[in-house]
Amino acid sequence: MPLKLPEDSPLDPADLRILRVLASDGRIPVTELANRVGLSKTPCQTRLKRLQEQGYIQGFRAVLDPGRLGLAHVAFVEVRLSDTREPALRAFNTAACAVPEIEQCHMIAGAFDYLLKVRSIDIADYRRVLGEVISRLPHVAATSTHVSMEAVKDENALG
Repeated sequence: MPLKLPEDSPLDPADLRILRVLASDGRIPVTELANRVGLSKTPCQTRLKRLQEQGYIQGFRAVLDPGRLGLAHVAFVEVRLSDTREPALRAFNTAACAVPEIEQCHMIAGAFDYLLKVRSIDIADYRRVLGEVISRLPHVAATSTHVSMEAVKDENALG
């Protein structure tokens, strides 16, 4: 995804070049990063530190292959809550964040309240997670599952 910023963004073209390079190669040495974005090492390091402090760069991590780790099964779960007042939403959010199988949790404006991306070993493991974990989250009234057959595009970072 190309980086697009609001017109009033404090970032300049050099900052954007740094972010683009890091989005595709977060392990690049600072010297090479500086060369690729057209800066010397010290100004590049200064900008990198500022981008981290200001929250544009949230961290660096290894991107793991879920399939090789036995977690190739992906299901998307629509969740409808019985109560959508703020305390109920907070309770659901907190509980959902504590479930390791829930890879993503999005509050949705539409026919349901949340969309979850759930990773599991296989369909049997997913059924267990749905029945024993997701269905018991606070205020869950109903769920609907969509099983992914293939990830056609799955980007973990902007770039």
